[in-house]
Amino acid sequence: MTEIQRPGALYQQVAAAIREAILSGEFEPGDPLPSEAQLIERYKVSRPTVRNAVSALRAEGLIDVHHGKGSFVRSDGRPVVSLASHVGRTSGGRFVLHGVAAWEQAEEPSTYRTHATEATGHLLELQVEEPLFGCDRLLTDPATGTRAMHRALIPFATAEAVPDLAAAPDADLAAVYAMLTKTGHKLWWSETVRARMPLPDERTALRLPDATPVLHLSRVTCGTDDRPLILEELRIGADRAELAYRITADTQPARRTRA
Repeated sequence: MTEIQRPGALYQQVAAAIREAILSGEFEPGDPLPSEAQLIERYKVSRPTVRNAVSALRAEGLIDVHHGKGSFVRSDGRPVVSLASHVGRTSGGRFVLHGVAAWEQAEEPSTYRTHATEATGHLLELQVEEPLFGCDRLLTDPATGTRAMHRALIPFATAEAVPDLAAAPDADLAAVYAMLTKTGHKLWWSETVRARMPLPDERTALRLPDATPVLHLSRVTCGTDDRPLILEELRIGADRAELAYRITADTQPARRTRA
């Protein structure tokens, strides 16, 4: 290939040329890129220029760099895990959680006292700084090694009304739902999902490749009076997972007809 001649910094020119090769299908998802020496020869540029170009494409999320193996075009295949966002109950009334409920805990849960932020306060209908119990879990899928971060936030008002919950804020969620039901609540849930770039601690804990967003799921458990009772937050790499929802039709009250 002849030496590239385009406007812009030289490494940007090389990055653009490699990007075109990827998008045109010359390098397919999962394929290795040519070695550093091959790229230097191909584009007639220096080693630092090639390295800067590869870094730029890595930051864009087009390639992954596996140390000791080289650079690879990022795969666009299906996510390795599908999370069923569904809460069920057995004939005996026991709650059954789907999704990450059966995953293994990578470390012991961490419980602590915290307070509502603007974001969590909005979901829990609390003022900023109102006290909460928090419980963080780092989970792993034993089949794929995929990691997820789970957080439960329990307002003090909820815990005070449910003595068993106040004594065990780190109880698993099926048990928490059972405690709430025992006090007379008929539970229902709402969820929101958004994609965002990870914070540094999330990127480390989830072992995310560069330029990989996280899926951030927020589930609010509400009671009979529609008051939010607890908030769950799940964070997982968007390159590893998809969310699947079970949707049912609400029963609408019959309309009255005029005589």
